[in-house]
Amino acid sequence: MFNKSKQKNTFGIIGLGRFGMALAYDLAKAGEDILVIDKDDDKVRTMREYTESAYIVHSLDKNTLTETGIHNCDVVVVCIGEQLDTSILTTLNLVSMGVKKVIAKATSPEHGEILQKLGAEIVYPEQDMALRLSGMLKSSSVMDLVQLGEKINVSKIKAPSFITGKSVIDVNFREKFSLNIIAIESNGDVTEIVRPDYTFKDNDILYLCGSADGLAQFINWIDKNS
Repeated sequence: MFNKSKQKNTFGIIGLGRFGMALAYDLAKAGEDILVIDKDDDKVRTMREYTESAYIVHSLDKNTLTETGIHNCDVVVVCIGEQLDTSILTTLNLVSMGVKKVIAKATSPEHGEILQKLGAEIVYPEQDMALRLSGMLKSSSVMDLVQLGEKINVSKIKAPSFITGKSVIDVNFREKFSLNIIAIESNGDVTEIVRPDYTFKDNDILYLCGSADGLAQFINWIDKNS
C-alpha cells in the first residue's frame, strides 16, 4: 500500500492513456512522489521505472482503490474520460473516500458538469494543451508547463540572468510568488534537493511548483527586469 510522504505532496494518477502517461512521466521527472493505476500490464510495467507504486487494477471499486493506498495521496487525477461511467463512478469513489483534491479529465461540457457536481476539479486536455502552448509562446523563459488545475502547476523555466550569483534565499521565490523550487538543472546535472544557500548559475533551468497566479507573477517579474 502507498503511504504519503511526510515531506511533500503526493499525486495519484488513474488511467495511463496518452494524457495520464504524459502527466505521470512529467511529474516523475520533476521528482514528485506518484502512484499510478491502470489495467494494462505493459503501461504499468513502463511506469515502474519511475515509481514503485504502480499497480495493475481491473476494478476501480472502493475496496480495490483502498488496497492501493491511493486515498493517501494529496491529489488524484482521473484520466479515463472516454469511459464515462467508469470516470464518473471512480470520481465519486475518490471523493467519498476523502481524497483532498480530485481532478478529473472531461471529454465534454456535460461530462465536466457531472464530475464537478461530484466534487472534482475539471480538466479538458485539448483545451488545456492550447492554453499551455499559448503560455509558452508568450514568454521565452517558459520551456514547459504541466497544468493540474488552477492551484497546481509544474513548470520548467530558464533562470533569468539577473539572478545569477544570488542564492535561493536571496531571491525567495516562495515568499514572493508562492513557488517552490523542486529541482535545478545546471549544465546537464540535476539537483533534486535544493538548499537555501544554492547560488544560481548562468543557464540554470528551474523546475517550479505552484499556482498559475504565482507563475504568472514570476514571468511578469522576469519580463520587467530583463
